[in-house]
Amino acid sequence: MTGKAPIPHMPVGACDCHFHIFGPAARYPFAPDRSYTPPDALLPDFHLFQSRMGLTRSVIVQPSVYGFDNSCTLDALDALGKEARGVVVVNGSFTEADIAAMNARGARGVRFNLLFSGGPDAAEIERVADLIRPFGWHIQLLIDCRTLPQLAPSLRRTRLPLVFDHFGHIPAPLALASEGFGMLVELLREGLAWCKLSGAYRISEHRDAENCEPIAVALAEAARSRLVWGSDWPHPGYTNPEPGPVTLLQRLFDWLGDEAMQAVLVDNPAQLYNFGASDR
Repeated sequence: MTGKAPIPHMPVGACDCHFHIFGPAARYPFAPDRSYTPPDALLPDFHLFQSRMGLTRSVIVQPSVYGFDNSCTLDALDALGKEARGVVVVNGSFTEADIAAMNARGARGVRFNLLFSGGPDAAEIERVADLIRPFGWHIQLLIDCRTLPQLAPSLRRTRLPLVFDHFGHIPAPLALASEGFGMLVELLREGLAWCKLSGAYRISEHRDAENCEPIAVALAEAARSRLVWGSDWPHPGYTNPEPGPVTLLQRLFDWLGDEAMQAVLVDNPAQLYNFGASDR
Protein backbone atom coordinates (compact mmCIF):
# COMPACT_ATOMS: atom_id res chain seq x y z
CA MET A 1 0.00 0.00 0.00
CA THR A 2 1.11 3.57 -0.60
CA GLY A 3 0.83 6.42 1.87
CA LYS A 4 -2.42 7.54 0.22
CA ALA A 5 -5.85 6.13 0.98
CA PRO A 6 -6.24 2.98 -1.15
CA ILE A 7 -9.97 3.57 -1.53
CA PRO A 8 -10.43 6.77 -3.57
CA HIS A 9 -13.80 7.61 -2.04
CA MET A 10 -12.75 7.22 1.60
CA PRO A 11 -14.68 10.04 3.32
CA VAL A 12 -13.01 12.68 5.46
CA GLY A 13 -13.22 11.81 9.14
CA ALA A 14 -13.43 8.05 8.57
CA CYS A 15 -13.18 6.03 11.78
CA ASP A 16 -11.82 2.56 12.51
CA CYS A 17 -14.15 1.47 15.31
CA HIS A 18 -12.40 -1.76 16.23
CA PHE A 19 -8.69 -2.43 16.62
CA HIS A 20 -6.31 -3.64 19.32
CA ILE A 21 -2.81 -2.87 20.56
CA PHE A 22 -0.58 -5.65 21.97
CA GLY A 23 2.66 -5.08 23.80
CA PRO A 24 5.43 -4.62 24.32
CA ALA A 25 4.91 -7.96 26.07
CA ALA A 26 7.64 -7.21 28.61
CA ARG A 27 5.72 -4.14 29.77
CA TYR A 28 2.15 -5.41 29.59
CA PRO A 29 1.85 -9.00 30.86
CA PHE A 30 -0.91 -11.23 29.51
CA ALA A 31 -3.62 -12.80 31.67
CA PRO A 32 -2.77 -16.39 32.68
CA ASP A 33 -6.13 -17.75 31.48
CA ARG A 34 -5.95 -16.21 27.99
CA SER A 35 -7.16 -18.15 24.95
CA TYR A 36 -4.26 -17.15 22.69
CA THR A 37 -0.90 -15.36 22.86
CA PRO A 38 -0.50 -12.62 20.26
CA PRO A 39 2.75 -11.14 18.97
CA ASP A 40 3.42 -7.47 19.61
CA ALA A 41 1.25 -5.10 17.54
CA LEU A 42 2.45 -1.67 18.58
CA LEU A 43 1.06 1.82 18.23
CA PRO A 44 3.54 2.94 15.53
CA ASP A 45 2.41 -0.02 13.43
CA PHE A 46 -1.20 1.02 13.83
CA HIS A 47 -0.36 4.63 12.95
CA LEU A 48 1.18 3.41 9.69
CA PHE A 49 -1.85 1.25 8.95
CA GLN A 50 -4.21 4.11 9.81
CA SER A 51 -2.38 6.52 7.51
CA ARG A 52 -2.31 4.07 4.63
CA MET A 53 -6.02 3.44 4.98
CA GLY A 54 -6.90 7.14 5.04
CA LEU A 55 -8.42 6.97 8.54
CA THR A 56 -8.41 9.87 11.00
CA ARG A 57 -10.43 8.58 13.97
CA SER A 58 -10.15 5.33 15.89
CA VAL A 59 -11.64 3.22 18.67
CA ILE A 60 -9.27 0.92 20.53
CA VAL A 61 -10.85 -2.17 22.10
CA GLN A 62 -9.46 -4.05 25.11
CA PRO A 63 -8.55 -7.60 23.99
CA SER A 64 -9.31 -10.65 26.09
CA VAL A 65 -5.62 -11.54 26.60
CA TYR A 66 -5.21 -8.67 29.10
CA GLY A 67 -8.21 -9.62 31.19
CA PHE A 68 -9.23 -6.74 33.46
CA ASP A 69 -5.89 -4.95 33.24
CA ASN A 70 -6.66 -2.12 30.83
CA SER A 71 -3.20 -0.52 31.09
CA CYS A 72 -2.05 -1.25 27.53
CA THR A 73 -5.32 -0.07 26.01
CA LEU A 74 -5.51 3.10 28.11
CA ASP A 75 -1.86 4.02 27.55
CA ALA A 76 -2.39 3.65 23.81
CA LEU A 77 -5.55 5.74 24.10
CA ASP A 78 -3.60 8.50 25.81
CA ALA A 79 -1.10 8.50 22.96
CA LEU A 80 -3.81 8.50 20.28
CA GLY A 81 -5.33 11.73 21.62
CA LYS A 82 -8.64 13.47 21.07
CA GLU A 83 -9.49 11.68 17.81
CA ALA A 84 -9.65 8.32 19.61
CA ARG A 85 -12.00 6.55 21.98
CA GLY A 86 -11.66 3.33 23.95
CA VAL A 87 -13.64 0.30 25.06
CA VAL A 88 -12.42 -1.36 28.25
CA VAL A 89 -13.15 -4.51 30.25
CA VAL A 90 -14.42 -4.23 33.82
CA ASN A 91 -16.38 -6.23 36.37
CA GLY A 92 -18.31 -5.44 39.50
CA SER A 93 -15.14 -4.93 41.54
CA PHE A 94 -14.43 -1.65 39.72
CA THR A 95 -15.61 1.54 41.41
CA GLU A 96 -17.28 4.69 40.15
CA ALA A 97 -13.93 6.46 40.60
CA ASP A 98 -12.28 3.85 38.36
CA ILE A 99 -14.86 4.46 35.64
CA ALA A 100 -14.54 8.23 35.99
CA ALA A 101 -10.76 8.01 35.57
CA MET A 102 -11.08 5.90 32.42
CA ASN A 103 -13.82 8.16 31.09
CA ALA A 104 -11.45 11.13 31.39
CA ARG A 105 -8.93 9.22 29.27
CA GLY A 106 -11.48 8.59 26.51
CA ALA A 107 -13.11 5.27 27.39
CA ARG A 108 -16.75 5.15 26.30
CA GLY A 109 -17.81 1.53 26.64
CA VAL A 110 -17.34 -1.84 28.33
CA ARG A 111 -16.78 -5.04 26.41
CA PHE A 112 -18.25 -8.43 27.25
CA ASN A 113 -16.37 -11.10 25.34
CA LEU A 114 -18.37 -14.28 25.83
CA LEU A 115 -16.46 -16.27 23.19
CA PHE A 116 -13.00 -16.22 24.80
CA SER A 117 -11.78 -16.38 28.40
CA GLY A 118 -10.38 -13.34 30.14
CA GLY A 119 -13.39 -11.15 30.82
CA PRO A 120 -16.63 -10.89 32.79
CA ASP A 121 -19.38 -13.41 32.21
CA ALA A 122 -22.97 -12.73 31.23
CA ALA A 123 -24.12 -12.81 34.86
CA GLU A 124 -22.32 -9.51 35.47
CA ILE A 125 -23.93 -7.56 32.62
CA GLU A 126 -26.61 -5.85 34.69
CA ARG A 127 -24.26 -5.11 37.60
CA VAL A 128 -21.70 -3.51 35.29
CA ALA A 129 -24.49 -1.62 33.52
CA ASP A 130 -25.44 0.03 36.82
CA LEU A 131 -21.81 1.05 37.30
CA ILE A 132 -21.36 2.69 33.89
CA ARG A 133 -24.84 4.13 33.34
CA PRO A 134 -24.06 7.53 34.94
CA PHE A 135 -21.28 8.02 32.39
CA GLY A 136 -23.41 7.32 29.33
CA TRP A 137 -21.25 4.39 28.24
CA HIS A 138 -22.39 1.50 26.06
CA ILE A 139 -22.04 -2.26 26.34
CA GLN A 140 -20.09 -3.96 23.58
CA LEU A 141 -20.70 -7.67 23.01
CA LEU A 142 -18.59 -10.30 21.33
CA ILE A 143 -21.09 -13.13 21.21
CA ASP A 144 -22.47 -15.56 18.70
CA CYS A 145 -25.87 -13.91 18.27
CA ARG A 146 -27.54 -17.30 18.07
CA THR A 147 -27.40 -17.01 21.88
CA LEU A 148 -29.14 -13.63 21.82
CA PRO A 149 -32.61 -15.03 22.63
CA GLN A 150 -31.25 -16.14 26.01
CA LEU A 151 -29.38 -12.89 26.69
CA ALA A 152 -31.90 -10.38 25.35
CA PRO A 153 -33.99 -9.96 28.53
CA SER A 154 -31.01 -8.95 30.67
CA LEU A 155 -29.57 -6.79 27.87
CA ARG A 156 -32.83 -4.89 27.52
CA ARG A 157 -32.95 -4.30 31.26
CA THR A 158 -29.63 -2.46 31.14
CA ARG A 159 -31.27 0.46 29.28
CA LEU A 160 -27.89 1.13 27.68
CA PRO A 161 -26.84 1.16 24.02
CA LEU A 162 -25.64 -2.26 22.87
CA VAL A 163 -22.86 -2.70 20.30
CA PHE A 164 -22.46 -6.10 18.64
CA ASP A 165 -19.09 -7.10 17.18
CA HIS A 166 -18.36 -8.72 13.82
CA PHE A 167 -21.76 -8.78 12.07
CA GLY A 168 -23.19 -10.55 15.13
CA HIS A 169 -20.58 -13.32 14.81
CA ILE A 170 -22.96 -15.90 13.35
CA PRO A 171 -21.54 -18.18 10.62
CA ALA A 172 -22.54 -16.48 7.38
CA PRO A 173 -24.47 -19.41 5.87
CA LEU A 174 -26.66 -19.59 9.00
CA ALA A 175 -27.15 -15.93 9.82
CA LEU A 176 -30.25 -14.85 7.91
CA ALA A 177 -32.29 -17.86 9.07
CA SER A 178 -31.22 -17.48 12.68
CA GLU A 179 -33.63 -16.30 15.37
CA GLY A 180 -30.72 -14.52 17.01
CA PHE A 181 -29.92 -12.54 13.86
CA GLY A 182 -33.59 -11.59 13.63
CA MET A 183 -33.42 -10.29 17.19
CA LEU A 184 -30.27 -8.32 16.37
CA VAL A 185 -32.05 -6.70 13.43
CA GLU A 186 -35.00 -5.85 15.66
CA LEU A 187 -32.75 -4.24 18.27
CA LEU A 188 -31.20 -2.11 15.52
CA ARG A 189 -34.62 -1.06 14.24
CA GLU A 190 -35.71 -0.12 17.75
CA GLY A 191 -32.65 2.10 18.15
CA LEU A 192 -31.37 0.03 21.07
CA ALA A 193 -28.30 -1.45 19.39
CA TRP A 194 -25.47 -0.92 16.95
CA CYS A 195 -23.53 -3.46 14.91
CA LYS A 196 -19.91 -3.45 13.76
CA LEU A 197 -19.28 -4.43 10.16
CA SER A 198 -15.94 -5.91 11.17
CA GLY A 199 -14.16 -9.25 11.03
CA ALA A 200 -16.18 -10.60 8.10
CA TYR A 201 -13.50 -13.23 7.52
CA ARG A 202 -14.27 -14.65 10.97
CA ILE A 203 -17.79 -15.68 9.95
CA SER A 204 -17.38 -16.36 6.24
CA GLU A 205 -16.67 -19.69 4.60
CA HIS A 206 -14.94 -17.76 1.79
CA ARG A 207 -11.58 -16.04 2.23
CA ASP A 208 -12.87 -12.89 0.51
CA ALA A 209 -16.05 -12.87 2.66
CA GLU A 210 -18.25 -12.88 -0.43
CA ASN A 211 -21.10 -14.65 1.34
CA CYS A 212 -21.34 -11.87 3.93
CA GLU A 213 -23.03 -9.56 1.42
CA PRO A 214 -26.61 -10.62 2.31
CA ILE A 215 -25.85 -10.01 5.99
CA ALA A 216 -24.42 -6.56 5.35
CA VAL A 217 -27.35 -5.63 3.12
CA ALA A 218 -29.92 -6.89 5.64
CA LEU A 219 -28.30 -4.89 8.44
CA ALA A 220 -28.14 -1.75 6.30
CA GLU A 221 -31.76 -2.12 5.22
CA ALA A 222 -32.80 -2.50 8.86
CA ALA A 223 -30.94 0.56 10.16
CA ARG A 224 -27.89 1.88 8.36
CA SER A 225 -27.69 4.67 10.95
CA ARG A 226 -26.78 2.01 13.54
CA LEU A 227 -23.79 0.50 11.73
CA VAL A 228 -20.09 1.23 12.16
CA TRP A 229 -16.97 -0.33 10.66
CA GLY A 230 -13.79 -1.73 12.19
CA SER A 231 -10.63 -3.21 10.70
CA ASP A 232 -10.12 -5.72 13.54
CA TRP A 233 -6.41 -4.91 13.20
CA PRO A 234 -4.16 -6.87 13.82
CA HIS A 235 -6.69 -9.73 13.50
CA PRO A 236 -5.91 -11.41 16.84
CA GLY A 237 -6.41 -15.11 17.38
CA TYR A 238 -7.07 -15.66 13.68
CA THR A 239 -4.68 -18.14 12.08
CA ASN A 240 -6.06 -18.43 8.54
CA PRO A 241 -4.97 -15.99 5.83
CA GLU A 242 -7.33 -13.01 5.74
CA PRO A 243 -7.91 -10.84 2.68
CA GLY A 244 -6.91 -7.61 4.38
CA PRO A 245 -8.95 -4.62 5.52
CA VAL A 246 -8.64 -2.83 2.18
CA THR A 247 -10.33 -5.68 0.33
CA LEU A 248 -13.03 -6.06 2.98
CA LEU A 249 -13.71 -2.34 3.18
CA GLN A 250 -13.90 -2.06 -0.60
CA ARG A 251 -16.45 -4.89 -0.57
CA LEU A 252 -18.62 -2.88 1.82
CA PHE A 253 -18.46 0.11 -0.53
CA ASP A 254 -19.49 -2.18 -3.38
CA TRP A 255 -22.34 -3.74 -1.41
CA LEU A 256 -23.74 -0.67 0.35
CA GLY A 257 -22.70 2.28 -1.81
CA ASP A 258 -20.87 5.51 -1.05
CA GLU A 259 -23.78 7.23 0.68
CA ALA A 260 -24.28 4.42 3.17
CA MET A 261 -20.56 4.20 3.81
CA GLN A 262 -20.42 7.91 4.66
CA ALA A 263 -22.81 7.07 7.48
CA VAL A 264 -20.96 3.89 8.50
CA LEU A 265 -17.49 5.43 8.50
CA VAL A 266 -18.12 8.99 9.68
CA ASP A 267 -21.59 9.97 10.86
CA ASN A 268 -22.50 6.94 12.94
CA PRO A 269 -19.16 6.69 14.82
CA ALA A 270 -19.35 10.41 15.60
CA GLN A 271 -22.70 9.81 17.29
CA LEU A 272 -21.87 6.56 19.06
CA TYR A 273 -18.49 7.65 20.41
CA ASN A 274 -19.20 11.38 20.88
CA PHE A 275 -16.43 12.58 18.60
CA GLY A 276 -16.22 16.33 18.74
CA ALA A 277 -17.52 16.45 22.31
CA SER A 278 -15.80 19.09 24.42
CA ASP A 279 -15.07 16.67 27.28
CA ARG A 280 -12.36 14.76 25.40
